[in-house]
Amino acid sequence: IVLAAGASSRMGHFKLLADVGGKPMIAHTVGHVLASRARPVLVVAGNQADRVAQALAGFDVTCLENPDYAGGLAGSLKIGIAALPAAAAGAIVILGDMPEVSAADIDRLLAHFAPGRIVVPVQGGRRGNPVVWPRAAFPRILTLEGDAGARRLMQAFAADIVEVQIETPGIFEDIDTPDALAALRDRLKAP
Repeated sequence: IVLAAGASSRMGHFKLLADVGGKPMIAHTVGHVLASRARPVLVVAGNQADRVAQALAGFDVTCLENPDYAGGLAGSLKIGIAALPAAAAGAIVILGDMPEVSAADIDRLLAHFAPGRIVVPVQGGRRGNPVVWPRAAFPRILTLEGDAGARRLMQAFAADIVEVQIETPGIFEDIDTPDALAALRDRLKAP
């Protein structure tokens, strides 16, 4: 599940459509997810949902719309969880503005998943994103409200958490400010 519905209020413009290396930021993130073994890929858009879907034309994804995206991240997460196939044992949830999380990072997290486990990337003792959630957590996720994601549920499922060391700093890098966007563009230009 790629969460791509926010208003980008800290950025000053809709960041997911910002040009990064010749394509929209959301296309980088979704491209990495599609290069992983995660399937199906659901993209939950809200703000400028039609333009997000247009930016992803030709990608093997299902675009979903959160008409109440201003109500916070939880609404988009619930839409994605509710749209998963009944056979899905879990879901990896990634933010649309995390274009430096690679397919290899995603596959490494998925390799540690088993039913009932929450798989979290860590680096230097600090937890990042994306997170793999088991179906057992879905009922609790569907009760969330507001702008906080499922991370607040981790305490309730503490015994089920598996931490996986990921060396990519991208697990912490959501692009929320013009300075962060400029730094991302510079990193992607570097050889």
